[in-house]
Amino acid sequence: METKKAKIAIHKVCRTFYSPKGEKIEALKDVNLEVEDAFSPAGRDIGEFRVLLGPSGCGKSTLLRMIAGLDQPTSGEIVVNGQPVTGPGKDRGMVFQKYTSFPWLTVRQNVEYGMKINGVPATQRAETSSRLIKAVGLSQFADVYPDTLSGGMQQRVAIARTLALRPSVILMDEPFGALDAQTRSEMQQLLLTIWDETACAILFVTHDVEEAVYLADRIFIMSSHPGTIVEDLEVPFNRPRDLELKERTEFHELQHYVLGRLKSAPGLGGNVRVSI
Repeated sequence: METKKAKIAIHKVCRTFYSPKGEKIEALKDVNLEVEDAFSPAGRDIGEFRVLLGPSGCGKSTLLRMIAGLDQPTSGEIVVNGQPVTGPGKDRGMVFQKYTSFPWLTVRQNVEYGMKINGVPATQRAETSSRLIKAVGLSQFADVYPDTLSGGMQQRVAIARTLALRPSVILMDEPFGALDAQTRSEMQQLLLTIWDETACAILFVTHDVEEAVYLADRIFIMSSHPGTIVEDLEVPFNRPRDLELKERTEFHELQHYVLGRLKSAPGLGGNVRVSI
């Protein structure tokens, strides 16, 4: 059997900071994980949806920034698509919790921005942006400015803009954390629908247990202070998933297991959110 290829491979990564007083702070210690390239039974590349779950302050966002090339580990190695990460790259797209659209550009211009600076022809940019704006349900808002949109709609713009460059890896740093519960649930469903149509791998950061269990193929459970991976947990629910899954007994049982694992992890010291 052919060995699965890793889209993301992290080996013994540590990240140390120093306080203004010169005190050493270990944010991450000996982090090891792999996100493999996944295929359907028919052989179609379907990517994989992995979630980094841990309490606030455990280094999840720091790890994501290092995979994106926005920060560097103190020691260890990060490899994406077989290449060591030395900086940002076109093979990785990132969606932040804070809305990051350019306020002076329309929704359409925001989605096309990355393609434009990469030299994609105007006709192709227009075709791609129209398709993605429709996919995220914003066709009627294509020519408005982002500051007229709700938070959930602005995150739809960010997702469409990221997908426009067709990255093989999408990194998402608590992208729905600032949204109300109903909008958050709608965005989770939208993300799963769009992701199912792509072949990208997603690494999604959250401290919400329900969100992690609902979205992930596998969950990397982290401890904090310093952050490290304490379990790589498979989520046994088939896809596609709908909101009724959250009402099932086995869903709640897995939530309780994950929450218990977080509470028993060494160094726990932050907030974990759980919805029951």
